[in-house]
Amino acid sequence: MARRHDKRRAQSQMNVVPFIDVMLVLLIIFMITAPLLAQGVQVDLPRADAEPISAEELDRQQPLVVTVDERGAFYLSTADDPQRAVDEATLRAGIVRALEEAPERPVLVQGDNRVPYGRVVYAMVLLQQAGAPRVGLLTDRPDNGDAD
Repeated sequence: MARRHDKRRAQSQMNVVPFIDVMLVLLIIFMITAPLLAQGVQVDLPRADAEPISAEELDRQQPLVVTVDERGAFYLSTADDPQRAVDEATLRAGIVRALEEAPERPVLVQGDNRVPYGRVVYAMVLLQQAGAPRVGLLTDRPDNGDAD
């Protein structure tokens, strides 16, 4: 008489339920964070091998420079007194006027090293709202600045 084996065999299938749970949690996280990452100011970021603006380009068209000092105050290079801080409405109006005269004029932001990053971004938002198509950032060369 043959014996019956009632012992259970080891299951050879992988349990994918925990994997599905993890994937659903990741999907929810990405669905929540993706819209937050899409918001921002569009700027032309320099490439690693970017060359500085040539003197010929600067001679052709004087750039419009918005400066943000360490206190977060704004200065406009084309204002009546470029050494005097301007408020946001004056800054926006000056930018609009300068870009109406020369739409292809380079627009640059010069932010102090100690100013909060958000203040420089706010200046870039004002530039974008005033119609600046591209915004560049002014920096010092690493060998010319302080070693903070």
